[in-house]
Order: sequence, then C-alpha cells, then structure tokens
Amino acid sequence: MKILTETDSKYKEIELHVCNNALTDEVRAIVGELHEIYDYNIPGTDEIGNKRLIRRAEILSAYSEGQRVIVLTGDGRYVVQKKLYELETELGDANFIRISKSEIVNIHKIKSLDLSITGTIKLVMKTGYETYVSRRNVAKIKEKLTKEKLEGRA
Repeated sequence: MKILTETDSKYKEIELHVCNNALTDEVRAIVGELHEIYDYNIPGTDEIGNKRLIRRAEILSAYSEGQRVIVLTGDGRYVVQKKLYELETELGDANFIRISKSEIVNIHKIKSLDLSITGTIKLVMKTGYETYVSRRNVAKIKEKLTKEKLEGRA
C-alpha cells in the first residue's frame, strides 16, 4: 500500500482518495475505517432515554423546541446537548442550511420546495417530513440547491 501526501492551493479542504484497480474487501475496510474516523457523530438521547451516536449523513433536520435542540433522523427524534448555532457550525456549511431562525436542514435530504401555498414555502424532505421555510431564507436555499445540482451532488 502506498500513502501519498499532496499539498496544493487548489484544495480548499482535506480530501482523501482511496485508489485501486477493484473494489476489494480491503478497499471497503479502509473506506469504512476512514468514515468511522472522520464522519461527524453527535451524541443524542431518544424519547425513552436511549443514547446513541448520530452520524452527520443521517441527520434530516435540527431544530429548537423550547429550550432543547432536537435532531431528526430517518428513524427518530433525538435531544442533543448543543445549541442550534453550535450544531450548525459543527455540521458545516457544505451539507446543511438554515431555513428559519429555529431550524437547519440537510440539503441532500430535500425532495422539493412547495411554493403553491400563498405566503408559505413548504419544504418536503425525501422521508416525507415537511417543514416551512422563512421567506428571508428562500433565495439562499434556492441558490444552494441550484449550485448543488450544477455540481452534480444533489
């Protein structure tokens, strides 16, 4: 196995590339290990008190509910011990976007924006979860989704 390090101003963040002539068990194991090391995990507690680590890719939405911050995944709701702005900063700008004063969403989980209701913009996630976008954030969301689509990520 060769390990190479390359520094160049064209890279805006760290990139890890695993290259081989086939997708072998060894390659899968290496990629799995890298995901375990570098994927962002946040501890959360479900409604009956069970604790678990939530991976960044699982998160649909994070929102304030009273004094608590709730992270919504495909399999449930989890209370996290962070402020929404802290969570937004830690999750990063690449995949998450603020849709209102009290909610951020994973842009890769957005199915559609429904503009048919007068005065309201409904955001529908791929899981069917629906939430509403504040008007001041609509342009930013459309811009982000358009950029993602042009880059081939969405």
